[in-house]
Amino acid sequence: MADLAVSMPAIKVSKADLKSWGTKWLAKSNFGKKDGMDFGKVFDEAVGDALAKMLGGIKCIVPTSTAILPAKPDCVEVGNARIVGGIRPQNFDVAYRPDGVRFAFDSKTLNDKKSIQKNWQNMINDLATEASTVHTRFPYAVVAFMVAVPKPALLAGQQRGLLRTLERMGTRKESSAETHLAEAISFVVWDPSTGEISKDVPEVGSHLHIQNFSEIVCKRYTERYKGLPPHD
Repeated sequence: MADLAVSMPAIKVSKADLKSWGTKWLAKSNFGKKDGMDFGKVFDEAVGDALAKMLGGIKCIVPTSTAILPAKPDCVEVGNARIVGGIRPQNFDVAYRPDGVRFAFDSKTLNDKKSIQKNWQNMINDLATEASTVHTRFPYAVVAFMVAVPKPALLAGQQRGLLRTLERMGTRKESSAETHLAEAISFVVWDPSTGEISKDVPEVGSHLHIQNFSEIVCKRYTERYKGLPPHD
């Protein structure tokens, strides 16, 4: 058993990794389908690593996408973790489920102007459904998301719409709250030419800012599971 840490490390996404992905993006101002899917792994791995440290330095493993139980009793799964929820089975990018689902995370990327314009509202529906499918079976679970968009592809009107909607959705504090809400959501605007994540969008004080993600996750998790196995 590992002791629960008093804090969760900040999410550290490598600037060099983002700049490398940015070089690919700048070639066509978008990603191909495979690159678009693989790009999200940058955030998945960062979240998985920080969560594992918060949970006492436990191991991260790659799950089998069809397995409904983790391969080890106390581990963070980074990959396609299969969760059978109240609405549908769903693969999440990061999961912690020592006795059922305690943490589930998905990264979402909108990778060009056309994709943002066409798909952002559908993505919002996906977030609500994924949160609901977990919370209807596991109301104490901490459900979190990260939405990443390249800065040159984001129009001002779209930015306002995304921020307003995500701000409403990332407000689940109590286990009895609406199931479609998430405990934590970060909105990440990244610059393909530099690999930097915007410090100003969202505003630093916003609960959508990536620097606030770990504090929110740790607070919600600790409120619900401190002193319970395997942390006792």
